[in-house]
Amino acid sequence: MKVLHVFAHPEPRSLNGALRDVAITELEAQGHEVRVSDLYAEDWKSEIDRADFPSLASDTRFIPVEASKKAFETGGLTEDVKTEIDKVLWADALILQFPLWWFSMPAILKGWVERVYAYGFAYGVGEHSDKRWGDRYGEGTLAGKRAMLIVTAGGWEEHYSARGVNGPIDDLLFPINHGILYYPGYEVLPPFVAYRVDRLDGAGFELAAERLRARMRTLENTPPIPYRQQNGGDYLIPSMQLRPELGELDATGFALHLNGTSEAG
Repeated sequence: MKVLHVFAHPEPRSLNGALRDVAITELEAQGHEVRVSDLYAEDWKSEIDRADFPSLASDTRFIPVEASKKAFETGGLTEDVKTEIDKVLWADALILQFPLWWFSMPAILKGWVERVYAYGFAYGVGEHSDKRWGDRYGEGTLAGKRAMLIVTAGGWEEHYSARGVNGPIDDLLFPINHGILYYPGYEVLPPFVAYRVDRLDGAGFELAAERLRARMRTLENTPPIPYRQQNGGDYLIPSMQLRPELGELDATGFALHLNGTSEAG
């Protein structure tokens, strides 16, 4: 497989940096071809603004969606964005690696998503009608590719459990897994999460590293998170509400959007 690894940590000597090296070494040992986008090292521009659209007239109101659509259609995106889009299209699998800061990804990685996910590339794709609402959530430009997260957290695993004070880790990562990765069509694998990373000793790191190696060895065949496909019949179009008979017995919240939840009736 061809793997794009997008890394978002400002310190290469961090535990995150060590885990990145573990992941890449194992992937290459398995015969995969790996490319790395090291966002801090490359001084990636986080914010999306007028500078991203050089052809936009100075007296034109800046509407990011419209500017993105036109720039993508005309080949007018900036070179750094074009380079990342080419990497995404090249890769069979995408790995996003980051520390969990304030319950989300670092701003630099969010900025990578906002700038690289151009209109017409990652969204605004496909037919919009009373039968389909675009090619998204299981369909789209990136359908057939795999994606997963490698995440480090300072808190205890218990803090991110179903009854933990921070909320379940699957819920915290849902906007990324479902909203950023599944939306443009990726098959999203369960995330790899390392907890209490600020307190890991050598033995603790080796345990985490071996868990990560195991995940890298199974990148091609780990079953993806079974999200419901938007145009697969489970959602009413155009309201995009789950059909009332689905998922009423044993799921609430984000879990409603997983296939396999019990159906009433």
